[in-house]
Amino acid sequence: MDNQSAFCAEEYDEKICRTLPYYEDIYDQIVDLIGAFGKKDIKWLDVGCGTGKMAEVVQNRLSVKRLVLCDRSDKMLSIAKVKLASYSGTMEFVNCSAQGLTYDNTFDVVTAVQVNHYMNWKNRVLSIQNCYNTLDENGIYITFENVAPFSEIGKDVSLKRWKRYQINKGLSEKESEKHIQRYGKEYFPITIAEHLEIMRNIGFKAVEIFWLSYMQIGLWGIK
Repeated sequence: MDNQSAFCAEEYDEKICRTLPYYEDIYDQIVDLIGAFGKKDIKWLDVGCGTGKMAEVVQNRLSVKRLVLCDRSDKMLSIAKVKLASYSGTMEFVNCSAQGLTYDNTFDVVTAVQVNHYMNWKNRVLSIQNCYNTLDENGIYITFENVAPFSEIGKDVSLKRWKRYQINKGLSEKESEKHIQRYGKEYFPITIAEHLEIMRNIGFKAVEIFWLSYMQIGLWGIK
């Protein structure tokens, strides 16, 4: 594999919509949230940018002064550069993991969509801490992540619902089951309470949930 997701970079855009419920809505929710804050001429860092979906949506709908796309996959970045070629004047592409970020007090907005669930607790905290450090005062961190149900019963029901979603979107029984089996082995969801705990302990002065569906959660925090 050329990245940490379940799909090769070249098939990612096509496969993710059939695997992750409300994938397109995630980006609409982010744009709507930033619109509510009324920010203009935004300096924006997208961590784990993948094929550039966030940047594509942002450029068409918000006032962005600088947009830095960061990913540890060369292949993902190559695809993003082609997809976003017409916007290249406002963009920078950086091969870097969230744990390796070195910016300080630079950005108005930092986004991390489906990035941290591949990490153990220590690296997850480091990733979010680094994102916090990159923000200017009153900057906004927005993340969408997988969330773990509180009980085994809840986990069982949630995974069954997710499998049904994938099959309804055209995946085979074998394909959908393969995704289900990755839970706790290739990616490591944490509970809502743990998500909030990490962000509060890092120092965000406000932390809020603004989206929840199936086994994904959207959170934002202000530095």
